[in-house]
Amino acid sequence: MNIKLNGADHTLSDDASVTTLVSHITGRAVDPSGQAADGRKIGVAVARNSEVVPRSQWAATALEEGDELEIVTAVQGG
Repeated sequence: MNIKLNGADHTLSDDASVTTLVSHITGRAVDPSGQAADGRKIGVAVARNSEVVPRSQWAATALEEGDELEIVTAVQGG
């Protein structure tokens, strides 16, 4: 399927979820609760079609053809 991620076209498998996408983008395994499998913080937030997807819903949120997603990374600093 084809989606837009942060304004750029991306192709994913037809059964992709938000968890699949986050894992692909970060290069880290993500468990069904939305936490990194290695226990470290992921530090990202996801919006699908302008709606924030709670981390607890990442695994249950299937992506669909044409979805527009934004992934933002938390950074510290001033």
